Amino acid sequence: MTTVISRILKYGWQNFRRNRWLSIATISILLLTLTVFQGLILFRVMTETGIANLKNKIDVSIYFTSEAEEEGILTIQRRLEQQENVKQVEYISRDKALAMFKKRHEDDPTINQALRELDDNPLSASLNIKADNPSDYSGIVAFLDKQKNWQPVIEKTTYRQNQLVIERLGNIVNTAEKFGFGLTFFLSIAAILVTFNTISLAIYSNREELSVMRLMGSPNNFIVGPYVVTGIIYSVIAAVLSMVIIWPVVGFISPYLKFFVSDTSLATYYADNFLKLAGYQLVFGVTLGIVSAHVAIRKYLKI
Repeated sequence: MTTVISRILKYGWQNFRRNRWLSIATISILLLTLTVFQGLILFRVMTETGIANLKNKIDVSIYFTSEAEEEGILTIQRRLEQQENVKQVEYISRDKALAMFKKRHEDDPTINQALRELDDNPLSASLNIKADNPSDYSGIVAFLDKQKNWQPVIEKTTYRQNQLVIERLGNIVNTAEKFGFGLTFFLSIAAILVTFNTISLAIYSNREELSVMRLMGSPNNFIVGPYVVTGIIYSVIAAVLSMVIIWPVVGFISPYLKFFVSDTSLATYYADNFLKLAGYQLVFGVTLGIVSAHVAIRKYLKI
């Protein structure tokens, strides 16, 4: 058994070396396919993280009129906290809102001068409502609309404009993901066809040797094995090269992505999950190599 395996590996390596230019072409297509596949994984990670961060920042804010009494606002807060789809309700008084506004604009002399000239606090008290799930906000808004006795003290509510941003962002992400999957699928087919043709040429060039092996009663596994090994060699080399190429690219674009996804570093994620991502590459690449090798073998060797 050891001798058979060693010979299969040896002949598989020989097939790889005999067709160097075809091997390079095959590896190039596989490399492009695996690079797009890896990019798709990283793109999905960053978009999911970015959307999650945006969703955490979304809330329904209720702004009250200046005539609204604090006790009445706190009563509304307690009623909202009793709703199943409400995660948190934060009360921001007029004084707290003014303090937050001053801190946010402490470096703006024009705004500070305008505030000093005002005799009264111009800001409203508010309740910031966070839900367990972004889809729950529509139910919260509907609940607020039903409370007719609250409407006289409510100046306005905000959420719908934020919801529009999330929906548009989600549509962009879905379109980009569909394009990425389509490109990966197309390149996968191209990689299978190129590997198929490469192995087919190897089989054709060795047709006399294979005929002799059949006449001598060589088992199918011994005939098929070297070509499967060749397909695996293509895939492993392409997977390793793709990881090597992606590493500096990730390091280069990671600082720019901070502007969009500030809570996650793509370079850190790539480093922390390097072995897992490399495993994905190897599994996907080896699968492509084995599938294309088997297609060629079954077509030309009639096994």
